Amino acid sequence: MARRYDSRTTIFSPEGRLYQVEYAMEAIGHAGAAVGVLSEEGIVLAAEKKITSKLLEVSKTSEKMYVIDKHAACAVAGITADANILINQARITAQRYFYTYQEPIPMEHLVQL
Repeated sequence: MARRYDSRTTIFSPEGRLYQVEYAMEAIGHAGAAVGVLSEEGIVLAAEKKITSKLLEVSKTSEKMYVIDKHAACAVAGITADANILINQARITAQRYFYTYQEPIPMEHLVQL
């Protein structure tokens, strides 16, 4: 019965449920964690790659660490497709800042955008 009500995010089931939202929350729950640690010597980023299916080839899984600029990187936890949009926006912002000011973007400025 749920198949009639899970094709769109704006259609409620007779029970008042939005199945697409529930599916998204479930997918986030299965995502791996990402942690960053800052010390006086440097920064460590770590990300967990969860294999959700035994049939999935480990070498074909998506990355969890991304370089934004020469001095900036990020770790992704959650849905990688959503994170790709944010990463591309951060890369473009860093490139525009460098083109305009001829210096790397300050991290405080990058994370506020």
